[in-house]
Amino acid sequence: MHNISELQVIVEEAIKQLRYPSKPDKLYAPISYIMALGGKRIRPVLVLMAAELFDEDLKEPLHAAMAIETFHNFTLIHDDIMDNAPLRRGKITVHEKWGVNNAILSGDVMMVEANKQLSNLDISVLKRALFTFNSTAQGVCQGQQLDMEFENRDDVTLEEYIEMIRLKTAVLIGGALKLGAEVANASVEDAENLYSFGENLGIAFQLQDDILDVYASPEKFGKQIGGDIISNKKTWLMLQAIQEAESEEILTMLQVSEGDEALLKVKTVTEIYNKYKIKELAETQVKIYIDKAMQALDNIKVSDERKVYLRALTQKLMVRDN
Repeated sequence: MHNISELQVIVEEAIKQLRYPSKPDKLYAPISYIMALGGKRIRPVLVLMAAELFDEDLKEPLHAAMAIETFHNFTLIHDDIMDNAPLRRGKITVHEKWGVNNAILSGDVMMVEANKQLSNLDISVLKRALFTFNSTAQGVCQGQQLDMEFENRDDVTLEEYIEMIRLKTAVLIGGALKLGAEVANASVEDAENLYSFGENLGIAFQLQDDILDVYASPEKFGKQIGGDIISNKKTWLMLQAIQEAESEEILTMLQVSEGDEALLKVKTVTEIYNKYKIKELAETQVKIYIDKAMQALDNIKVSDERKVYLRALTQKLMVRDN
């Protein structure tokens, strides 16, 4: 079996081997561009890690891993358009470099390319893989839609927020793991347990992100502390604070602010979080979802030795400061 770093190298090498048509250049150059921007490649690595639980031959799983990574980067192109983001991983975003219309079309083609990768799979696993991949993709789009709708709603509940992050973030983690298991001919039960592991891990990861946005060390976080507060993003912490504070202090702060006003807003809202122990409540939620994830991992019918790298990855994702 390979450790996480070794799998990341395998994924990077496989991405370098991907080939797209040369023309029209403005359709395919953006795909090569965003796929080369790097990142931790967690999702394709998860495909391979799941597959290696059941079969150490990575030839078939690599097709599925490339499909997942291509799909993930397609969502990044479209997310950046919707967010009007100028940078992605420190580089100019696709829509800024090639224009919005080209970016939309290149993203569309990436979804086609992802399915072409899946078409390389053996016929014996193709039907299961296609269903899992497309169900996962559909869930991500549903989550993005909910996230956009939440921006204009003042009545979002904690339950709705959890469902949104489950769809937008967690189903892709769960789907990557389930896809890897299916390609390696795992049982239906083991594949479902891997999905549950990934889904709960994904929810915990996003909740941890919500906490870090407020409480991380500014030197290590890599972006502005309190950015979610400044933008009035409806995170778990914000929604819980509104509920705990019975709308008294916090609602007066939820106005668009800039400069010194923004810094005051972050300070004031953080003080409200501290008053009502919102961080501690959020950390309790993180633990609940991590416990669910680990229970699902325990239920997978392979030896504990084969699960060691998934446990290590869980630790790496959850014990972090950025």
